[in-house]
Amino acid sequence: MAGHSQFKNIMYRKGAQDAKRAKVFTKLIKELMVAARSGLPDPAMNPRLRSAIAAARQANMPKDNIDRAIKRATGADGAANFEEIRYEGYGPSGIAVIVETLTDNRNRTAGDIRSAFTKHGGSLGETGSVAFMFDRVGQIIYEASVADEGDMFEAALEAGAENVESGDETHEITCAVESFHEVREALEERFGEPRSSGLVWKPQNTVAVDDADKAGSLLKLLDALDDNDDVQRVSANFDIADDIMQQLDL
Repeated sequence: MAGHSQFKNIMYRKGAQDAKRAKVFTKLIKELMVAARSGLPDPAMNPRLRSAIAAARQANMPKDNIDRAIKRATGADGAANFEEIRYEGYGPSGIAVIVETLTDNRNRTAGDIRSAFTKHGGSLGETGSVAFMFDRVGQIIYEASVADEGDMFEAALEAGAENVESGDETHEITCAVESFHEVREALEERFGEPRSSGLVWKPQNTVAVDDADKAGSLLKLLDALDDNDDVQRVSANFDIADDIMQQLDL
């Protein structure tokens, strides 16, 4: 278990601005419903539902909204059945992109995702066309202030994590998918709820984007994908230098 990783894990997400709160809640409600249907509606007996509830709480979703989503999913009221579909493709500069979706209309979502790639200088590929460049792992992120690097490293090691990367602002803990729930719960007992947690696609290497125009096109593609209500998560293997971000006023 290394103290620091040489690879950056880049999950492109927008901030939780108030104007996008409803969109964030829509995505979380879908995950709550799918999680509730994947096993028992009791979070104590359903690790995926437990994770979905934790994510909803981190986004400040009211408890009533969470409870309604779970009841709707497990009731007989004709709630939509969401299908999990992963899309893969390339963005500008050959950046590999993985898009995870929950949809009740496969044709609509496929058309929207393909259109976003095409419009912003990318190309949608076949399933498996870029996934080999990523590792599927559990990721838990804490604010750096909750513990010093040594304490977090020791706690993560004891919990069964595989890697810890500590920086000025955060601790990023990664673990095997199979042990994610156990690692997260062990860390929560010691440090409280993390800033975020979930299963992610972690790039094995990152690709430098050193052209402002291409960087701008890439970020527009990621924005367009993230804006889609059917898209739950977007992962990509890019690395944009600070000076390029400054040119883009980001």
